[in-house]
Amino acid sequence: MQINSILNRYVLREMIPPFIINLCFFMFIFLMSQILDITHLIVNYNVGLAAIFFMIVYSIPYFLVFVIPLSVMMSVLLTFLRMSGDNEILALKAGGVSIYRLIVPVLCFCLIGALFTAAMTVFGLPWGRKSFKQMVTDVASTSLDIGLKERTFNDSFDGVMLYVTNIDIKTKTLIDVFIEDQRSEDMLSTVVAPRGKLFSDPEKKLFQLRLFDGVINQVSLKNRSANTLRFDTYDINLDIKEGLAGLSARETDEKAMWLSELREFINSSPENSDNYYNALIELHRKFSMPVACLVLGFLAFPLGLQSRGARRSFGLVLGLLFFLLFYLLLSAGKVYGEAGMLPAAIGMWAPNIFMAALAVYLLIRAGKENPFKYSFLPRQLRKLLIQ
Repeated sequence: MQINSILNRYVLREMIPPFIINLCFFMFIFLMSQILDITHLIVNYNVGLAAIFFMIVYSIPYFLVFVIPLSVMMSVLLTFLRMSGDNEILALKAGGVSIYRLIVPVLCFCLIGALFTAAMTVFGLPWGRKSFKQMVTDVASTSLDIGLKERTFNDSFDGVMLYVTNIDIKTKTLIDVFIEDQRSEDMLSTVVAPRGKLFSDPEKKLFQLRLFDGVINQVSLKNRSANTLRFDTYDINLDIKEGLAGLSARETDEKAMWLSELREFINSSPENSDNYYNALIELHRKFSMPVACLVLGFLAFPLGLQSRGARRSFGLVLGLLFFLLFYLLLSAGKVYGEAGMLPAAIGMWAPNIFMAALAVYLLIRAGKENPFKYSFLPRQLRKLLIQ
């Protein structure tokens, strides 16, 4: 069988445009899900457009891990839906070309997608997460004072409400400061000072507010007592709320680890711990997602062949349904795997095995000219999508 044949090149060429369109479309959908976080950063923290751009760039590898397999599946499905609808598949069969002959360009196309997915899971995802985490830290440290607004109650800090009358940006001096500190369960403290200065240590992720010549009023909720303290200088530590704009990363982030770091972390972590299961799940997912690109593309091939009487929109709905099924199985495997109720290998690889078995079953039916009946779809939806 000649791989570099006219037919193989034709099928490969036909799959490229829908792949690019699907890739751009689903990337846009994923990025739109971050629009509220981006707006929050711009409005509340005055983060520059350059920082926002790099945050988006660093997030792209995480999205591509899921978008590439989905785009490969949809492009294969839509290509063969079009070829079936235009009777090209029928013409190839009449010319003595077996449908199994068409598997070669499909597998080549899926293999290219799998290699790109593997590059994202093994190299792109750790790079993106590490760079993203550093960018968030830098933005938090450099924009902390800028994000404060005059004559506005600021609740960007854990357990602390801050009000400032005036701010001198150049000297980082705060004028007429009022603070309500609720970080202690038994004690409510309010601090009033005519002047304060803001300090930060980006490397240690420490933020400190030094107040001068102020008063502390403390109310004990447990003892029902109150007292007042005067001070010359008073230092108060400030912690930015976890998930600055929903984007902060955990100290232990398995997705930010390189493959060697992940293996070392698994070997050094105590078994039956949460970190151990999370790292094991991430290790298997780095390899199961590229294989999923092959499996989903292979599944889309018989689905497109057996939908000759369907509209184009039917391919989109059908592909999304099967990808949703795959994602639900993957999510269930992740949840049970992280809880230790299911081996990580089974949780991450079972969806691939199930979809591969379904693909083989549908391919055999297509080879025997025995189309699969989509009776699982609601009747009204079938009438709408199938001519």
